[in-house]
Amino acid sequence: MLPILDAMTPACRSDDAFAESQRLIAIQTNQGILPRYFFPEGVGRDYKASPYLEILEPFRERMTVFSGVSHPEVDGGHFAEQCFLTAAPHPGRGGFRNSISVDQYAAERIGHLTRFPSLALSVGTRQSLSYTQSGVQIPGEESPSRLFRKLFVQGSQQEIEAQIAKLRQGRSILDSVGERARELEKRVGASDRDKLNQFYTGVRDLEKRLHKSEQWEKEPKRQVEMSPPQDYDDPGALIDRTRAMYDLARIAIETDSTRIISLYIYQNSAKPNIAGVDTGTHPLTHHGNQPEKLEQLRRIESAQFHELAALLRGLDERQASGNSLLNQTSVIYGTSLGNGNSHANDNLPVLIAGGGFRHAQHLSLGGTHDYPLPNLFVSVLQRMGIETDRFASSTGTMKGLELS
Repeated sequence: MLPILDAMTPACRSDDAFAESQRLIAIQTNQGILPRYFFPEGVGRDYKASPYLEILEPFRERMTVFSGVSHPEVDGGHFAEQCFLTAAPHPGRGGFRNSISVDQYAAERIGHLTRFPSLALSVGTRQSLSYTQSGVQIPGEESPSRLFRKLFVQGSQQEIEAQIAKLRQGRSILDSVGERARELEKRVGASDRDKLNQFYTGVRDLEKRLHKSEQWEKEPKRQVEMSPPQDYDDPGALIDRTRAMYDLARIAIETDSTRIISLYIYQNSAKPNIAGVDTGTHPLTHHGNQPEKLEQLRRIESAQFHELAALLRGLDERQASGNSLLNQTSVIYGTSLGNGNSHANDNLPVLIAGGGFRHAQHLSLGGTHDYPLPNLFVSVLQRMGIETDRFASSTGTMKGLELS
């Protein structure tokens, strides 16, 4: 595949803005990560890499590994998967309602700067990690070919005009809702007027986003020298699907089609096509410390870390005005299961690479209680230029994670 050339750059993009902007790719695997092969020995800069971290050794200087972190009050075993980017408490309880995910929080504030405010991607499922302000899950895109068309295939003039008409209809509906709210404002008390003012602010923000979307529809999509990727019908094509989505995520970032991506890697009982593996991921997580099952699970997770290394390498090899794209992209990788065998939701295996932070360290933050993982989200949001000092159950920024 050819690199992205200046001639491929749309007129609406500022190269200076592209070079200075920060991005986010947040990835969760849903069956946990074997702690014994993830967590390193020692703390600080002199830690001894674990088997999985040895796969990522080329990026040690631009990577921070965490231990002793979790989402406060997020429990329920596998139920916690939906809270990896939201940190909404007690997902296993009846009547649970999720909250906004960190990617959508960012998209609400800077998503208008790119054609696609965010991308919610998935492997092996139509679910995603992304939730709106009202806690509604955004469907995950699991088809590489469909994602490619969405990103890079220009629709016909008729299709473009139809999409613009839909956006204008949405703005018209908002106008009508706004008029009714203004009539209601005359008949309610001060407390309700404050609520309506908040509602107006949300409506105005949505109007701005719809207007920006209409502008983007009129701009040509980026062109890339890449054959459309294939879809995989084979249930065992876990690694192939993951590789295809990582490639498209990297290209979407590189072309500045979006700056915010979530990716949910869903593993079930299907046997992955990996040498030495004859059982599905989920059954293997209930290994009971049996050596044969642990070895098969290690093979699966090692393959996934090799794909993560390829994603980081691809970002690192791309330059934006002389700077590595990896230094401009915070890549969060982890899981909501600290131990898949016991379904524990504490001491989560999580790391962050890139983003221009001061890395090359293992931050061991657990004490009597786990340290809040949402603090990492606050640090990343601030790195992206978003003014906030809280997200979900955070208590501030991530202790020990500083800018380089």
